[in-house]
Amino acid sequence: MRSAAALVFLFFSGPAWSQAPRARESFDLSLMASVVSAALAFISPRALDAVSVQQLALWGLAAPASLDTTLSTELRDGSVVLLQNGRVIFTRQAPADEAAGPWGLLVADVMNAAVLASASVRLAGTQGVITGFFDELLSHLDPYSRYIPPEAATVDRARRSGEAGAGIQVDRVNGVFIVTSVNASGPGADAGIRVGDRIVAIDGQTVAGETLDVVLDLIGGLEGTMLTITVRSRNGPVRALDVERAVTPPETVFATRLNELLVIRISGFSSDTDQRLQRELERNLAGAPGRAIRGIVLDLRGNRGGLLRQAVAATNLVMNGGLVATTAGRNPQAVHEWRAGTGDISEGRPMIVLVDGRSASAAEIMAAALADQGRAVVVGSTTLGKGLVQTIATLPDGGELFVSWSRVLAPDGWPIQGLGVLPQVCTSLGEDAATEQLRALDRGIQPMAGPIARHRAARAPLPAPAVLALRNACPASESHDTDLSAARFLVTHAKAYTTARLRPSP
Repeated sequence: MRSAAALVFLFFSGPAWSQAPRARESFDLSLMASVVSAALAFISPRALDAVSVQQLALWGLAAPASLDTTLSTELRDGSVVLLQNGRVIFTRQAPADEAAGPWGLLVADVMNAAVLASASVRLAGTQGVITGFFDELLSHLDPYSRYIPPEAATVDRARRSGEAGAGIQVDRVNGVFIVTSVNASGPGADAGIRVGDRIVAIDGQTVAGETLDVVLDLIGGLEGTMLTITVRSRNGPVRALDVERAVTPPETVFATRLNELLVIRISGFSSDTDQRLQRELERNLAGAPGRAIRGIVLDLRGNRGGLLRQAVAATNLVMNGGLVATTAGRNPQAVHEWRAGTGDISEGRPMIVLVDGRSASAAEIMAAALADQGRAVVVGSTTLGKGLVQTIATLPDGGELFVSWSRVLAPDGWPIQGLGVLPQVCTSLGEDAATEQLRALDRGIQPMAGPIARHRAARAPLPAPAVLALRNACPASESHDTDLSAARFLVTHAKAYTTARLRPSP
């Protein structure tokens, strides 16, 4: 361990840790230095706004104070100083350049001194100190840059490839948690969970009053572990079902027919969402002529996003060319223009996109593209407004560092971050307001024309009051029954549909 540290010291030709005795072996100073050095080298050229390695390091060096209020760190006359109750207990000349290695060594030395001086910092251990460093540093960047410690990172990687769970999809409807789909090859199906079941409790804990995220977290877990899901069938008794969590390929596309409507719910954008969407479109559009489909509804409500490339690929299936989105950042690799090819497999049928306040990220990219390009009418409420793209690095401790490095711009140039997607038909103002808007659309009047024009003209950066004013034209909310009835109206009333699109037919 000490030899490895000496090699790092010699390579960077800087002072080692001569001013601070080595903390007890529970603190891995060499690991701390390597993790911080790797992180600083990764963040500095990629962060959305230019920030120096020195500033990043100093932000992170607020960590000792967060663990022990008697400690504080300052930059004084070119030296980094650690104080305890106002008394200097460690000082070191700051590196003269912006190289990440020397700053990583310095951060490690400061943390080592803090460990020696404070029982609270010692109690946190190496991983606690590393986590504290990132908590302080990343709080100065943006809401989505984050560090995930090694153990949680392993679970997170499993989730991205297919989380261990019950193999079911759950949604919150009017405060009740409903099973909306069941993976036929998953453990939930084997246990007897069916679509439409209401989840009453998990492991004996009632879910009444909980959020959807809490319920999903209770269902997910380590592969091979057991949980008990108590459900109530639509017309049956309450049943407590034992389920062994397993990793099952995520199903993200679910198609149903409602008379002349094809409703396709996309719950997320995983590695094969575009293939699943294409399969469902082709299968349903190839039906008998007597069951012809007049319109398509893409239901993105509650869709929290996923892979950007998959959002683009899925959008490409239902567009005949045109810009889908652009990404812009300081790093050249973060700048990209995403365009659709020519080949709308839906053959130009009227299309409605349903969104709500939980629709985020990749779902917003799809909705924004289809609306801006005049390919679809977006119905629902203003979406979450997550328009930052993260790049990922695995650090020497096995943890993962997510850094926001690009902003997503809709085809018309407005930023998704903060603003979200403003629907052309708003249902969050109540059923009466939505009904009146649909009637106006059928008369050739689009009540949302003004708000949408202002929304599409917005450019980053926007002050918070301006963002709030634009979003308040159709406040974010959960899904409504009115969403689907509005979709039916638009598909069966050609004038209302054309007026709502705010763009002429090609």
